[in-house]
Amino acid sequence: MAYNEKRTIRNATQVSVIIPTYNESKNILQVLKSIGENLPLHFSTQAIVVDDNSPDGTGKIVEDYLKNVKKIAGYTVDIIHRTAKKGLSSAILKGVQYAKGDTIVVMDSDFSHPPQIIPRMLDALKKYQCDIVVASRYVKGGNIHGWPLKRKLMSKLATVIAKKGLGIRITDPMSGFFAFNRAIINGLKFDAIGYKMLLEILVKTKGVSVKEIPYTFTDRKFGSSKVSISTAIDYAKSVWKLYRYGKSLQKEEKRSSVRFLSKAGRFFTVGALGLGINYLMSFLLASGLSDLWYLHANVIGIVVSMTTNFILNKIWTFEDRDFSTKKTLEQYGKFVGFSSLGALIQLSLVFSFVEINQITYPLALMLAVFTAAFSNFILNKKWTFKEKVWG
Repeated sequence: MAYNEKRTIRNATQVSVIIPTYNESKNILQVLKSIGENLPLHFSTQAIVVDDNSPDGTGKIVEDYLKNVKKIAGYTVDIIHRTAKKGLSSAILKGVQYAKGDTIVVMDSDFSHPPQIIPRMLDALKKYQCDIVVASRYVKGGNIHGWPLKRKLMSKLATVIAKKGLGIRITDPMSGFFAFNRAIINGLKFDAIGYKMLLEILVKTKGVSVKEIPYTFTDRKFGSSKVSISTAIDYAKSVWKLYRYGKSLQKEEKRSSVRFLSKAGRFFTVGALGLGINYLMSFLLASGLSDLWYLHANVIGIVVSMTTNFILNKIWTFEDRDFSTKKTLEQYGKFVGFSSLGALIQLSLVFSFVEINQITYPLALMLAVFTAAFSNFILNKKWTFKEKVWG
């Protein structure tokens, strides 16, 4: 590399740092230098840049750099050129195939993932004898700098979906900054959809030990964010595939009580997600993405959340895969009707508890929400999706 520090590497552990790139010409060289400056003495490090044919010439910049710099002992840089933009997860898999190390580190190339955190991740792998170390924004001590409110809300919503829908237990399954022992993915087949490779690894390596360490995510200074509508669509596809993958490994539950509580839990989880979708959609439509009046934006938010709630409950809660037009429209009408009835039940109970029974508003609201939600669940279970109430 450009710096010529002399070091002796004896019996070094091989680590491969995978850095997917697309239009990162303003960041990549400084990132590579910073990795070299921060790598521990007892590690032999291979940085692998996987470039998706960046129009801004990122790949060529790395190639030219490697031709004209002096190397540092224990640190090598390789570049993989791909012919098209094929996605972050598939780039990571390509890097893993090329990697020499038994320990893999995955990171972004825009300094949102500080290279100085890498030694802490490697030390944590050894200290805690774990399989995966995740640099977390949400564990105690972690933080995010530079994100607008809507980006934070989107991240939180995606995290809740991953944790509730896929049973992930860590605080930041959406992190793109992590290290793992390569052996844990041997023999696994990956779909590599979208941006969140860690999520797929966590789902498909059940039982592995995971340690989170805090770090501060700082939004990029150069270049543009890769988050878009297609990112959200890819995320939805990924979650659905991973949910089906996990479902295929489970044995059918025989106990009626467990099945009932499981479906009730899913129904209430979807309801909570619906609140988040309702808020996010209403907020975005009334705060810059359109010229809609805030009440119109709120109506659209309600319709979108009801629709997504219906789809999620049909597929996930009640496991109904029949999307024939007539049946689906009939179910949707009943679902909206029962949801509206639940809202009326909630309003009536709140009024009754507060005005007639003199119960404090917070307690009255809690009792009314629970009663309405439970009634909504039973009505939809029995009449919309034609299931026995108990079971």
